[in-house]
Amino acid sequence: MLDDETADDMLRRGYSRRQLAGIATVFGIGAVSAMSGRPAWASAGTPDPAPAAKVRINANECWTGPLTPGAAAAAAIIASSNRYAPHDERGEFLRAVAMVEGVPTDHIAPWPGSSDPLCRAVVTFCSPTRGLVTADPTFELAGRTADWLGAPVKRVPLTRDFSHDVRAMLAADPAAGLYYICTPNNPTGTITPLEDIEWLIANKPPGSMVLVDEAYTHFAGVPTASYMVSAGKSVIVMRTFSKIFGMAGMRMGYIMTQPEIIAKLMRYDGGMQSGALPLPSLACATASLTASDLIAARRKEMQEARGLALDHLKKHGIAVLPTQANMFMVDWKTKSAKEMQSAFRSQSVEIGRSWPIWPTISRVTVGSMAEMSAFCAALDTAWT
Repeated sequence: MLDDETADDMLRRGYSRRQLAGIATVFGIGAVSAMSGRPAWASAGTPDPAPAAKVRINANECWTGPLTPGAAAAAAIIASSNRYAPHDERGEFLRAVAMVEGVPTDHIAPWPGSSDPLCRAVVTFCSPTRGLVTADPTFELAGRTADWLGAPVKRVPLTRDFSHDVRAMLAADPAAGLYYICTPNNPTGTITPLEDIEWLIANKPPGSMVLVDEAYTHFAGVPTASYMVSAGKSVIVMRTFSKIFGMAGMRMGYIMTQPEIIAKLMRYDGGMQSGALPLPSLACATASLTASDLIAARRKEMQEARGLALDHLKKHGIAVLPTQANMFMVDWKTKSAKEMQSAFRSQSVEIGRSWPIWPTISRVTVGSMAEMSAFCAALDTAWT
């Protein structure tokens, strides 16, 4: 149930009372049965379209499980899981993030994955009178959430180098409530320069927010936007452990932003979702954050496997978009992405889908060296 202050604020922003009831149901305290009313795309996961496939390089998952220190920490805490918080695991996690990112602990909020805070950011800053601006193509959850809310959505094509066109995004809706930037971008794996993000923050309308989704940043190994949080800028930086940390099934993520923004995001259910964090997930995440050598080694492994696949595609004369993450976009030119997905599937290799703006381009996730070798072998048959 939304409190009166939150409900009044949302009504002022153009929501109807019926929409408020739906939002309260989605984020409501203890509303387990009501989750059936939540948009399907906001759930923790969807069934694999080809569960029998031997090679699954379609969902941007990591090819292996948690880092060794993380797995050991998760296993060790199981014996203490009869307690709600036997060793202040949440506090230990916050301190680990603060040490790695240089952000105060009260500027950090952990969540069970990153989908929940992303949806909350759209609910908080968008409304029927203040829209959302995203890139096209990009991760679609923010846009789908806004569509569900009845908030206007502007989708702006990427630049020629496949970064977010921040000036065009601002021009598309100079009064938007939220500007969403995914960098490295999903599905392209391309980086938007930090100076472009800073420009957007400096020029956006008052009261709006810039959300920077850095789910794939560890695969790129580039400077991140967390320093903007410490500088007090109007930005939410979002991370997940579902990618390089190999914890997709453990549902763990966090955001970094100003404390008052965290409070706004939590007001729909009193922060219950942020507090509902399984102890093994917390312990695994905390131990993994500081394993910098292992993170770098996993990144190098990904780069080598990606290089194998890109070189093989190049031998066939097939165009590939530039990428700095664990995915790449293949332009089949004369064949549709759906046709090629079926051709790979017939060989028990499941590649990713396409986006409406690019119907001949498929997203392929980088798997292990063995998986990418299987991709190359399947390509030799599929491309004939």
